[in-house]
Amino acid sequence: MGKLIFVTGGARSGKSVFAQKLANRLNKKVTYIATAQARDKEMELRIKIHRKNRPAHWKTVEMEKNITEVLSRVAEKSEVILLDCLTLLISNLLLSGEKKILKEIRRLVDEVKRAKATVLIVSNEVGMGIVPNNNLARRFRDIAGRANQIVAQAADEVYLVVSGIPVKVKG
Repeated sequence: MGKLIFVTGGARSGKSVFAQKLANRLNKKVTYIATAQARDKEMELRIKIHRKNRPAHWKTVEMEKNITEVLSRVAEKSEVILLDCLTLLISNLLLSGEKKILKEIRRLVDEVKRAKATVLIVSNEVGMGIVPNNNLARRFRDIAGRANQIVAQAADEVYLVVSGIPVKVKG
């Protein structure tokens, strides 16, 4: 069976860079699953930078939803799968409701556990800052926190990246 490695941290903490370095060290046959959507100029630029920073030999799948199906499709052909990022996936599903989102996260974890590949999941730790001043943002924070707990509980290894420094907290 495969291995699940969960990498979390704040915005701009270095978690994606750490996860990419870890994936690169694990094996050459990497599939990168990107969940970001280019809905404005800033996001277009962020996606462009992420694409540029990935090794050219990695296979990339850009998909904002239906990640479980994508994972099952690429798991047989990949030795390492890097999903970046869980919080963007949650944002893409936010209007579906908490129960549906958490059910999808559990399905994702189940699929990861069936895979033979090592799967790295990157997510933001969004609950360490100020309480958002609107209901939708608070719902997002709460759902992301619960989803992170589900993934961390199932993970073989968990890293918290703080100011570019990965701290192993499990495994």
